[in-house]
Amino acid sequence: MPNYKLVLCYDGSRYKGWQKQGNTDNTVQGKLEAAISGILGMPVEVNGSGRTDAGAHAKTQVASFRANTRIPPEKILSELRGVLPEDIGAVSLTEAPPRFHARLSCVGKTYVYRVWNSEQPNVFERKYMYAVADRLDLAAMQSAAKHFIGSHDFTAFCSLKRMKRSAVREITELRIERIGGEVRFTVSGDGFLYNMVRIIVGTLLEVGKGELAPDAIPGILASKDRQSAGPTAPANGLCLEQVRY
Repeated sequence: MPNYKLVLCYDGSRYKGWQKQGNTDNTVQGKLEAAISGILGMPVEVNGSGRTDAGAHAKTQVASFRANTRIPPEKILSELRGVLPEDIGAVSLTEAPPRFHARLSCVGKTYVYRVWNSEQPNVFERKYMYAVADRLDLAAMQSAAKHFIGSHDFTAFCSLKRMKRSAVREITELRIERIGGEVRFTVSGDGFLYNMVRIIVGTLLEVGKGELAPDAIPGILASKDRQSAGPTAPANGLCLEQVRY
């Protein structure tokens, strides 16, 4: 059965996240499966590279699915663009190797979290940034960020109370930069736990506000205690930027 790789982007503002749910059809995966199933005239199950949170966005999300069809990928893509809602965009669709799986084949991801750090309102990008009016110490946050680089047990930076698998992940980059009124966090790694990026950002914002010392991060990691880390930053500032294979 042919295997397909779909690259898409979406504005997650009005969705309950990526993963389909039994009590709502308002998820990105749900909309996608309904659209593809309708085009091909058969039930299709779509696998994503990961589950973005309710309200979070994706500049590049990757999905895969199998379907016994002779319709050319370019034809499926064209029809998909015609039926998907305007806040979900199908970027490309290609036939993939038989063993390709959007989640299992993934070797790394990059997320971007955007903070609007100004007393002036940013009306036109308010859906894609977390507004923080407090002065942020960029140097302190950059110093704290260095402690996240490398392989660590990120239990303290995960919202799940129990995990079936290892919480060890490797962060290869955590860059913090100011661009005008925006403070941008770019985080790359081999994988991420539930809410991990948002909790890392929430903790670094506490550092930026002077509420937490930069050198407190190693102790928080070692504690494996969610209560010792900072708050979970709102989902609207988060965007899945890149998926690597």
